[in-house]
Amino acid sequence: MPSTPSTTSARRHQSGVACQACRRRKVRCSFSVTGVPCTACTQDQVECLVNTKQLNRFQRNRTPVTPSLRPIAPAQTHGVNGSSSSNKNDLPSEPNVAGNTATPLSGGPHNIEAEERNGVEIATAALGQPQNVGEVPSTPVVEKSKREGTGPTSALNICSLPRHFFIPVTNRVSLSDEDRNYLQIKGVFTLPSKAVCDSFLRAYFYHVHPVMPVIDVNLLLNMHHSGRLQEYNLLLLWSIFFVAVNFVPANVYEQEEGCNSRREMKAMFYSRAKCMYDNGAETDKIVLLQSSLLLGFWYSELDEHMQPWYWTGIAIDLCQMLGLHRDPHSSKANSSITPQQWCLWRRLWWSCFFRDRWLGLTLGRPLRINLNDCDTPMPVVADMLSDMDRIPDSAAAAAYLPNDFPRLAQYWVKLIELSKVLGTVITMNYQAVRPRPSLQQFETVEQDILRFQLPDLYEAGLSRWAGFYAYHVHLHYQALAITFYRPYERDTPEGLDPNEEEDWRHRVRSKADAAASRTNYILDALVQGKLLEYVGPMTPPLLIPAMQTHLLHCKRADPLSKRLRLNKLDMCILILEELQKTYTAASIYRVLFIKAIQQIFPGYSKGIEPLHQNAPAASGAGASNATDPTSSTTGSSAEDPITYDVSLSDDQEADAAATDSFVHALTDEASIFNLLGNMGSDMI
Repeated sequence: MPSTPSTTSARRHQSGVACQACRRRKVRCSFSVTGVPCTACTQDQVECLVNTKQLNRFQRNRTPVTPSLRPIAPAQTHGVNGSSSSNKNDLPSEPNVAGNTATPLSGGPHNIEAEERNGVEIATAALGQPQNVGEVPSTPVVEKSKREGTGPTSALNICSLPRHFFIPVTNRVSLSDEDRNYLQIKGVFTLPSKAVCDSFLRAYFYHVHPVMPVIDVNLLLNMHHSGRLQEYNLLLLWSIFFVAVNFVPANVYEQEEGCNSRREMKAMFYSRAKCMYDNGAETDKIVLLQSSLLLGFWYSELDEHMQPWYWTGIAIDLCQMLGLHRDPHSSKANSSITPQQWCLWRRLWWSCFFRDRWLGLTLGRPLRINLNDCDTPMPVVADMLSDMDRIPDSAAAAAYLPNDFPRLAQYWVKLIELSKVLGTVITMNYQAVRPRPSLQQFETVEQDILRFQLPDLYEAGLSRWAGFYAYHVHLHYQALAITFYRPYERDTPEGLDPNEEEDWRHRVRSKADAAASRTNYILDALVQGKLLEYVGPMTPPLLIPAMQTHLLHCKRADPLSKRLRLNKLDMCILILEELQKTYTAASIYRVLFIKAIQQIFPGYSKGIEPLHQNAPAASGAGASNATDPTSSTTGSSAEDPITYDVSLSDDQEADAAATDSFVHALTDEASIFNLLGNMGSDMI
């Protein structure tokens, strides 16, 4: 019968190559998806043989793609010396398009057979057992649910499936001319000079990777060291550069890139990364996940919906879509996935968890990750060091990585452990609908906090980097302690003897107060050690629990205690004043607390200028010794009257009721960040 358009479109798709057994039986072969052995040979337990000529033709037509690498035709590649500018690397206009199977973003006509083939290929990938990692398609993991009858592969539960398997990439998306031209205009195809790239990568590995180890160090450093950085995934590269801007020397953004400020350069790099995210036709979910975590450090009042909460949510969704929240080391583990991949995926999952817990605290929003749905093991130091062990050039590693990175890896594991306790605290004390915690629950969590082994701040031989990250862990610990104790200054757990409530509240209040004072001590040490330049975007929120505690005591205490607390608040505001040069969140927090202080101390400086010379002096053992050494505050007498330069604004004086409500909201013991959550702020 002559073919018609309908019968032609309905023909079954034939694989480009098949093994000898499948050809004899005239059945579909999964070799192009699963490699050797194919699904049929695996099930029949027969040898899977492929004709040599067919295999060679298949390998010639195939374009392998690795998760963070896209091939670029040699004729298109421009190195540092081949660019039109002496200090820029111009890249090809379409670096992320690979192979001959690319399709336009708009897609083609609706094809049911093509959609059904996708399901067939997923099933064959799940049922097969690829032996060669190089034959595994690049899109990684899909989850097989433990629960019967749920998940996308529940129909295959009768088979012995690997917990994670690879979905084949049938089509790659190509860029339209409009998108390509737009990306070219935005500058995403032009890298900075090699020297500037060196600065960005060094800043990333020293300041970002120790707390967010989300990339394969070996791959990036090897490509950069061999002069092939232009072949690295551009979306991921601009995301790395974006977070590294916070830590590069001023001459990098002033002289090399012509930016007026660090913030301007950060906005430019974020724009390029986001353009690649939206228009770069990226399909690798691991790359999208890595970039989302890094872009989660963006904050701008002009882009309110795409900020940390948004980007972290995308990263968590991708993690769960890929099944990274499930334990891969089981009887059904996929042998084709390397230990290095497992380590990277575990780091990605726990980095998402870390951000979820601290953003939930900071923004007063629900936790997205429920650990009862997860069985991925807690991270270990080896997870962070696995890809570094494979760097062949030790000199390249030494040029970009801190010498004591194993110690920094230990600190990262401690941060994850703290985050796990924080999740328990938030669930027990801050959920909107929650039972009243029992005294036993309180004591159990308190013991978890008290037993925590913090880094030794006075350990001999600590480098400046290790010293800073040790303080960084301590700041998280003190914020956690305050978060735990603060609600119990007002409420008591169930089962507490009523006769002991007053004394119990006093002890809890003292513990929260001690944690706030230790926060000031850590800030003092950072200033004295000239370590503030290492502070990242996650640090300003860690000051807020201590500042709330100080503000609460300013509201309640006697005059002398108020002045001592104000001195500690002044110190925190001075730190935020320094950090606001780089981080928008610090500016907002600083102004917010200055406005609150003005309600308790009328006439307090509005904070537009540095703290005034007539700020109240501190005295007594409780005063912080970390005030600005250039300020005349330390020369004031404790007996001098308190005077101020600036009075309250007219609208504040006109509405005393609103004033009291504002201070109450900021110091409410029942929630650390309810005010910021109600304002919708997303600043971390």
